[in-house]
Amino acid sequence: MRFRVKQRHMIDFLFPVALFFVFALSALTVILLATRIYQSTTENSSLNYTSKTSLSYISEKIHQHDTKDMVSIGTFDGCDALVFRQDTGDAAYFTYIYSYQGELKEIFLKDGAETNAAAGQTILKIQDFSVEQVADGLFAFRCTDEAGQTASAVIGIRSKMS
Repeated sequence: MRFRVKQRHMIDFLFPVALFFVFALSALTVILLATRIYQSTTENSSLNYTSKTSLSYISEKIHQHDTKDMVSIGTFDGCDALVFRQDTGDAAYFTYIYSYQGELKEIFLKDGAETNAAAGQTILKIQDFSVEQVADGLFAFRCTDEAGQTASAVIGIRSKMS
């Protein structure tokens, strides 16, 4: 009886090596595409963060002070400002939200207290912020962030009672 000796061909070596390289190239392509998608998503997310966050913050402040004649537009140290009034006991307090030197700022003061716009707490860095009273109890806001993206919102006071 004769035993057969298995012959090795070159294809027996080349096929697994070629298959490995195809797999490695496919995996590398998927990783590069995923990296590019992740990068663009994080860039878009950070670009939208500033302008939309500022408007969300202002919207929440308006809803916290949603009482008749407690939200108005005014000025603070020469800057256009959104003004919130709070009456506590025998004193009145005001919160001002305004734009000063590329920053959205907020300051809380007792009626009659004086300070300058630089003293406010910085909320976010921005290029531009504008507020306008469209109608009684209806305010329009526009905020442009450092990257030049602009977001706008119209927010209304729900309560007309004290």
